[in-house]
Formats: sequence, C-alpha cells, structure tokens
Amino acid sequence: MPTLSVELNGDAVHAIRAPDRFTTTGPFAVALENRGRSTHVHLHFDDALDRVASIDETNHFVDDDATRRVHVSVDHVAEPLHGKLKIVTGYGSNTRYVDLEIDPPKPTTADTVAVDETFSKPPERTPEIPPGQRAINALDRLIERGGVAAAVFAFIALAAGIPLALAVESTLVSLAVGVVLTVSLGAALLALT
Repeated sequence: MPTLSVELNGDAVHAIRAPDRFTTTGPFAVALENRGRSTHVHLHFDDALDRVASIDETNHFVDDDATRRVHVSVDHVAEPLHGKLKIVTGYGSNTRYVDLEIDPPKPTTADTVAVDETFSKPPERTPEIPPGQRAINALDRLIERGGVAAAVFAFIALAAGIPLALAVESTLVSLAVGVVLTVSLGAALLALT
C-alpha cells in the first residue's frame, strides 16, 4: 500500500515535514512519524478530494517518538483528480498542504505463465530393476532390519507345520498351523520392505 510519510516535531515543536506532492491510484496510508513530544494532528481533504477520499477520524494523537498510520479509503475514479491534503498541528499553530493526485487504476492484464519446453514431454522413467537385483536388495534389507530371526522362524514353522498338519489330520491343528505360518511369513515380508 502506498504511504505518504509526514514527519512531526523534527526541526521544532509542531513542525511538519511532508513531500510537496503525492500520487496514488487507490487506498493509501498517511504515516505520522513523530520525532519529539506527543502531539495532536488534524488531517483534512479539500472539497475536490473529499468526494472520493475519506478517513475514519480527522483528529489524531501521536505519542512521543512514535508513528501512527492513518488509512485513507479512496473510491474509484475514472479520470485523474487533483486536490490538497491539509495537515495541521499545535491546534492550528502550524499548517502544511500536500498536493494530492488520485489517478484511475491501470488496467490489469491477464497473468501469463511461461511453460518450459521440458514440461511438454513426459518425464523420463528410471529403468526397472532386474529380478536378481531385487532379490539381493530384499536380502540386504532383511539383514539390515533384523528380519533374519523372523525368516528363520518362518522357515522352521513351514518345515515342521505342514508335515504335522498332514500327519494329524485335524482341522484344529491345520488352522493353528495356518495362523502360525501366516504370522511368520507376514513378519518376514515386513522385514523385507
């Protein structure tokens, strides 16, 4: 947001330092920068500007060595409008005028996005890992993650469970062996991923 900076009490008590001109295309702020003792400031737009520019309050109190920002609302204008902003301190003992110009906003153009030529082609895929290399990588992960014990347990459960289930011919034993085999193989597979 554009800001009109106004220095207060810089050179002397109730002194006002502001630019001669200020131009904007919409709402702006008046920064009242106090360089000395606390002071009261009165802001007023002349008749030409009063129709399109407004502030909530015209009288402002600025503390010692503080800055107070005053928001100025501006209505849309179709052509440039010129006027004056009156700045008064010390209950009228010092006055400063700023020539203010409010221009119509510049027409906006649609934002364009530049697309790099590399985005027009699908990304290159990494080559597939051969099955032998995948098996070696899985074995490495099994060893790194401590899954060797689960794999050994799964192998023992498989070697002992299947013959036991076939020899006993019991549904309950077959179910128990199936659960043990499923849990063991699941643990071994989790260790591989």
